[in-house]
Amino acid sequence: MKLVNADGWPGVIDGDHVIDLRPLLAGRDGDRAASFLHVMAHWDRLSDDVLDDRAALPRTPLAAIHLGPPVPRPGKILAAPVNYETHRREMGSEHTVSTLGLFLKAPSSVIGPGDDVLLPYDDRRIDHEGELAVVIGKTARDVPADEAGAYIRGYTGLIDVTMRGPEERSARKSFDTFTPLGPWVVTADEVGDPNDLRLRLWVEGDLRQDDRTAGLILGVPELVALASSMMTLEPGDVLATGTPAGVGPIRPGDRLVLEIERIGRLEVGVALRERSGQLLRRT
Repeated sequence: MKLVNADGWPGVIDGDHVIDLRPLLAGRDGDRAASFLHVMAHWDRLSDDVLDDRAALPRTPLAAIHLGPPVPRPGKILAAPVNYETHRREMGSEHTVSTLGLFLKAPSSVIGPGDDVLLPYDDRRIDHEGELAVVIGKTARDVPADEAGAYIRGYTGLIDVTMRGPEERSARKSFDTFTPLGPWVVTADEVGDPNDLRLRLWVEGDLRQDDRTAGLILGVPELVALASSMMTLEPGDVLATGTPAGVGPIRPGDRLVLEIERIGRLEVGVALRERSGQLLRRT
């Protein structure tokens, strides 16, 4: 199933309609952010309720819905640097995720389909990095790779927007709007093997990235195992799996399209941020 953010509330796609999940949230619909995390944690039970009450639950045509980020405020976003051999060669890096470990991105950097990435500078290189993202559905700590699938709720698309420069990764990747997410979370049972999906990213119609997740240095189970050995993973946490070769700069006015096989198509714009307050020193 496809779990969506439908005009700010959790929903699930049913054909060309979206079923509103609020009637199933048992009083948790007062806190929007918490309601999405609740759905990620309890989808196994809620999915049975949807099937039982499908005809009675309110629904809206998908065409009339504005889709937001499917996990609008993850507890945390963990990301894998240098996790495709093609990208390692492209960067000329001696290291991979196996030696670098994972890094954190700010949850406040998340935006959804149709939103704009806002560039904080017009004189710094800022790049796109298209990635498959894992959404956690069950609390995980020290999970073996061969058991990782039991802790995954589903998958979505993620664009890891990255400013180049000397700052730490988390600083360069955590500006507001630097983590487009979507268009929805496709539950793990519908995706099947996450280590063999085609990933493509276009900028202004120019195909920049085209690879398969089979090229991951650490596959999805190994990444979940690594992440859960570093910190406790909780429902709604997002794990970005890394980007293949083809990373390149983006500029105001660009349109970015990320398409991942069996996941969907995420499209966002790019604009220059109106500055207010002190930003990082330009280099």
